[in-house]
Amino acid sequence: MKAGFYQFTPLFGKKKENIKKVISAVKNADVELLVLPEFFATGYQFVSDEEVAELSEPAPNGDTTRALLELSLERGIYVVAGLPEKDGSRYYNSAVFTGPDGLIGVYRKTHLFFEETLYFTPGDTGFKVWDTKIGRIGIMICFDWFFPESMRTLALSGAEVVAHPSNLVLPFCPDAMPVRCLENRIYAVTANRIGIEHRKKEQSLTFIGKSEIVSPKGEILVRAPEDEEALMVTDIDLTTTRDKSLNPFNNIFKDRRPEQYGPFY
Repeated sequence: MKAGFYQFTPLFGKKKENIKKVISAVKNADVELLVLPEFFATGYQFVSDEEVAELSEPAPNGDTTRALLELSLERGIYVVAGLPEKDGSRYYNSAVFTGPDGLIGVYRKTHLFFEETLYFTPGDTGFKVWDTKIGRIGIMICFDWFFPESMRTLALSGAEVVAHPSNLVLPFCPDAMPVRCLENRIYAVTANRIGIEHRKKEQSLTFIGKSEIVSPKGEILVRAPEDEEALMVTDIDLTTTRDKSLNPFNNIFKDRRPEQYGPFY
């Protein structure tokens, strides 16, 4: 599979401009799975319920998802991208998964971060894995990475690649993802953004970039700069995700002993 990400600076509230920028940036990319950042079309730092209501949209019937469906159809590619989703009176931090044949699925963020908890409802979809023509793809969003259970659940469900739309402001994720991939023997494509949002007095958010693709061996195959726009694509071999053996005596899944992990699992 040719997997890639597009890292850039979304303009807050400028959905049409942000979508147009993405489509222009990837129009000549040789890629099969493209991962875009969390809230790639809206920007991140909401300051009111009214803004959330105005910029959120249903999936798949919103403008953003329709644009991604059109991109997938025209280019014959799979796209995972983050957006604020409206479902009745509730709002979710979600990711849509589109492909050449239409909408594949929607994932709603399980672990909300910081002021997301003021505006969004914790996700209710659970961690999902979709079997596609290019591989078995799972999704988590940004802060989900902080919880080992997220990737472990996806890996146990058969994921070969985890698409990871993000708006990272903490410094830890880029260096932690190799461990997440190693302990589960799967690939991850983390698509972060760059830039600064300063929409609240005395509170600015600086996004750390460093989008990356990591292998099942914990190798960073490609990593973007911390403050530059970047479209990066690399070849990944999914057959390497199917062997969970470290040596003739140890298999990371068969060696698990859930009965010893206490009542918390």
